[in-house]
Amino acid sequence: MEQRTSAAARFAAAIALIVAVLVVVVVVSAGMSGDDSSSGHRDGKPHPQKQKKQRTKAKTYTVESGDTLTTIARKTGIPVSELQVLNPEVDPQILSVGETLKLR
Repeated sequence: MEQRTSAAARFAAAIALIVAVLVVVVVVSAGMSGDDSSSGHRDGKPHPQKQKKQRTKAKTYTVESGDTLTTIARKTGIPVSELQVLNPEVDPQILSVGETLKLR
């Protein structure tokens, strides 16, 4: 026996496929948008940002084992770009333990 598919059934299947694709797109885009509506913050107010570490009052910093300009910037509160300007002779890829960096 040969079954024949009606035009209405084919049309309904196509519509169901389109709806399924649209649902997937909406769910994925909502997940990637960074919308935190599920975290309970629905009042539209921005989230409080982490407080920046206050700048150190020290004039120099001595490089320790494992330090990078990024970790030094976090420890001292001085941006990496400013550390680079203050220490143009320092290669940011090769910091030596005991090396002294200017912070002011």
